[in-house]
Amino acid sequence: MTKPKNPSWFDISMDAFALAAESNMVIAARLGSLALGGPNAVREAERMVSEKVAANLALGADLMTGKHGLTPESMVSGSIDHYAKHVTANRKRLLG
Repeated sequence: MTKPKNPSWFDISMDAFALAAESNMVIAARLGSLALGGPNAVREAERMVSEKVAANLALGADLMTGKHGLTPESMVSGSIDHYAKHVTANRKRLLG
């Protein structure tokens, strides 16, 4: 489904809520992995940090170049979509 060019704040808040819910699933899975310790936990911690840095740098560049639009609504919506892709990928990887 294509996102509207000027999403409403209600739609944005629903997308943010969905992202928060999915993020909590990923956080719980990662905490379980980290709690077990060992080499897998070290790899997961390193992956977690490198993914966050890369995602933040990419979003910053996207916002500076106007990739997500120039209105507050489009920038917030684009930011949520940007992070949602990463969170969904991690949820699928961690939880199947």
